[in-house]
Amino acid sequence: MCFLDHLFAQQWIFNFKEFKDSKPDHNGLGRRLPINFADSHWIAMWISIPKRHIVVFDSICSSISPEELDVVMEHFLYMVPYLLVECASSDEVRAKYSLEPFTYERPTNIPPARAGDCGVYTLKYIECHAPGIEFSKKYFAKPNGKSMRDKMAVDIF
Repeated sequence: MCFLDHLFAQQWIFNFKEFKDSKPDHNGLGRRLPINFADSHWIAMWISIPKRHIVVFDSICSSISPEELDVVMEHFLYMVPYLLVECASSDEVRAKYSLEPFTYERPTNIPPARAGDCGVYTLKYIECHAPGIEFSKKYFAKPNGKSMRDKMAVDIF
């Protein structure tokens, strides 16, 4: 079960048309977001609405077992379709959606992070994925973790 803040729900409804009308990215219409697991690990997610599929970018796969990830993802797999149906602007638009759950995958061919760098890597995965930049192993080399962290701090603040 998921409880949403009423302001979030209102924003979702108010901006739904803009969200749906936004131009597709290089992978088709999708949204990216960082997710925290057990207050100890960050992962990035890309939600593809047309494909009804979620891709999880996890820089340290050993931090979340497949069984634990199934539990985390269950909420998204069921709630995203529900929100799309419930927040549709009309019955006609609502009829285009299904409550069938989304699917998901966790690719293992992404550059890994050292312990403590998962948050920085999560944001970098999102930063690279949005414009369609490949996850270069050279760019994501473990020795670059500090410089990525420093740049991220400057960008945020």
